[in-house]
Amino acid sequence: MSSVLKYLQGDRVIWIITLIMLAFSLVSVYSFVPILVKIEGGTPFKYLFKHLMYVLIGLGVMFWVHKKDPKYISQLAKFGFYLAVALLIFTFFFGTRVNDAGRWVQIPFVGLTFQSSDFAKLALVIYVSRLLVKKKNELNDWRNGFWPIVAPIVIICGLIVKDNFSTAAILFSISLTLLFLGRVPLLKILSLIGGGIALFLFIVLMHKAAPDLNLLPRYETWENRVLNKINDEENVQENAQAINASLAIYNGSIFGKGVGDGELKEYTPEAYADFYYSSFVEEFGLLSAILLVLLYLILLFRIIRIGLSSDKLFETYLCIGIGILLLGQAAVNMLVCTGMFPVTGQNMPLLAMGGSALIMTCLALGIVLSISNRQMKSRNSEDLLDDQVLVK
Repeated sequence: MSSVLKYLQGDRVIWIITLIMLAFSLVSVYSFVPILVKIEGGTPFKYLFKHLMYVLIGLGVMFWVHKKDPKYISQLAKFGFYLAVALLIFTFFFGTRVNDAGRWVQIPFVGLTFQSSDFAKLALVIYVSRLLVKKKNELNDWRNGFWPIVAPIVIICGLIVKDNFSTAAILFSISLTLLFLGRVPLLKILSLIGGGIALFLFIVLMHKAAPDLNLLPRYETWENRVLNKINDEENVQENAQAINASLAIYNGSIFGKGVGDGELKEYTPEAYADFYYSSFVEEFGLLSAILLVLLYLILLFRIIRIGLSSDKLFETYLCIGIGILLLGQAAVNMLVCTGMFPVTGQNMPLLAMGGSALIMTCLALGIVLSISNRQMKSRNSEDLLDDQVLVK
């Protein structure tokens, strides 16, 4: 491990946790795909190889980005935002539908799909972080300070919410957190929350009043998931996914049933992604599940620490946003699998099978490591100057 880490700059703990999780994801994905094999055909090795390719691409992106100066991330923030909007609009009209949701863009010639919201999440966090610094002296001004920051949030979340409510809600919450940390007046934040709720309710009423417009094509799915969760004892068939997830956790007990010996993954859709945590507990047990939670918390702590150690506000906001984004996705996956949250589509960062989500997570961590790398170089330069002064 030490021979590998000498080529990797930045926070070593983040590197170690990332490499461990990515390596473990190969084992778990290979074990959790039986239902995918039943539905789409092929062999577990086919999906393992595909996931391995994404892992290698993700690591390549992460390594390349962590070598770059974080100032380039800030300079590209506006371009990244416009690209995200373009991708979301393209997906809106021409997206490939999977599981009744048009969230994916088909990549020509290679037969792979890319979820545009995965890129949009990171692009928005970067852009809002930059705007908070740029507008820090104008935050009390509605026209010149507040609205220029809020408009990108409304645009991105508005384009995502049609097919992915949970992602839009998480992203909106993270944006509000950044606004609060950026010292945007609380009254303005509360007005944004109230306006957002009112706008969403208005769109829901429009959808119900004119269903032919199909403003929210997945609204009935959202409504059924919430109602089924409330009346879970009366809707056993509708809650089959959630019930199987809870049973898988129960079957796992303290030490788990062992790698490949899980039974409920055979009947749980998305056992390798949206219900990853339940499959993990069934095969690896409660103790391993606690260890997994601790790894995510350590990862969050290291990311936040890097952000708070920075002498640049942009880097502080960006690290906090990325840390909350990663932990938020993991927390929602766990809450869904344990029956504490309605069923929704959030997978486990670095562990679940997925292409764009995995690559974007590695890109986000690469950005954090580039900030950490800059801090270490700065400290080394200061130590060198101090040594030179002492010698003189």
